[in-house]
Amino acid sequence: MTDSETQEATAVATPPYASDALAEETVDAVVIGGGAAGLNGALILARSRRSVVVIDSGSPRNAPAEAVHGFIVFDGTPPTEILRRGREQVRQYGGRVVFGEVVSAESAAPSADGDLRFTVTLADGRRITARRVLVATGLTDVLPEVPGLAEHWGHSVVHCPYCHGWEVRDEPIGILATGEASIGHALLFRQLTEDLTYFTQGTDLDEDSRARFAARGIRVIDTPVTEVVNDEDGALAGVRLADGQVVARRVLAVGPNMQARTQGLEGLGLPVQDLPNMGRGFASGPSGTTEVPGVWVAGNATDPAAQVGASAAAGALAGANINSSLATADTDAALQKIAEKSPTTATR
Repeated sequence: MTDSETQEATAVATPPYASDALAEETVDAVVIGGGAAGLNGALILARSRRSVVVIDSGSPRNAPAEAVHGFIVFDGTPPTEILRRGREQVRQYGGRVVFGEVVSAESAAPSADGDLRFTVTLADGRRITARRVLVATGLTDVLPEVPGLAEHWGHSVVHCPYCHGWEVRDEPIGILATGEASIGHALLFRQLTEDLTYFTQGTDLDEDSRARFAARGIRVIDTPVTEVVNDEDGALAGVRLADGQVVARRVLAVGPNMQARTQGLEGLGLPVQDLPNMGRGFASGPSGTTEVPGVWVAGNATDPAAQVGASAAAGALAGANINSSLATADTDAALQKIAEKSPTTATR
């Protein structure tokens, strides 16, 4: 798809909440992003008695969804409720959660003992200095430019059979193909309904795939979809094709192009990589390490396929790794102080 043929999914902000004051002193860690990955990373750090500040812009990817699914214990819980509890728990251990948008993050001059420093600037001009940074900004879903599609995002327009599949079971579902990955997508949604239609939307569908679809009773339509059609109540009722025909559907599944939220983070110099059939995300190693010393990434910003549980787990691993890095730096600094205080041994 070209840029003119795509659109960002409708952004939804979470309800406002009380913001903590931004710390004036240098903190052990700044977490950029207040979703599952960021909050869990902050929780691990705060429980390790690290001073940690979470900067949260208040627009998580899953805000349009009514509930989180596929996450044991929290299955069926509204995303806003999970975030509310997460903020409370971070604060319970002394962490701060600050509502704000990061416009700049970059390396700063190291401390006197050589430890790393970073400066993070918010849109309102406030600044904070930190020893380490965890980037957990999440991603943006970029949808095909089909009129009416974005307004149903997170409800009757879905992307993940594990996040939303049970809720749309037995409905007439349409797959809006965006590439090769949509073929496997269709087979997963076929598990959920007997009535599945695959709209190729100009993507390639070879004869083998067509035969496999036919064997599973999946209807294929090659005529392009030009718009989403609603019923009189505003609910999704189907799609209109380029020839004027309307195909009745109650649910549309689409694999969006997923782009890590990188705005304001350019100064960190984090490498970004293309992810096959997915989009672009920050490159990371084990426990969220990056090529930039002192900076970690976790969650959908580096792993677009991660659900809430996986993102939270990644945040915990990154938080533990950051704490380990800080413990080493603290020990190095303590040894340096001892060496500086030791009397110079005279040479004979």
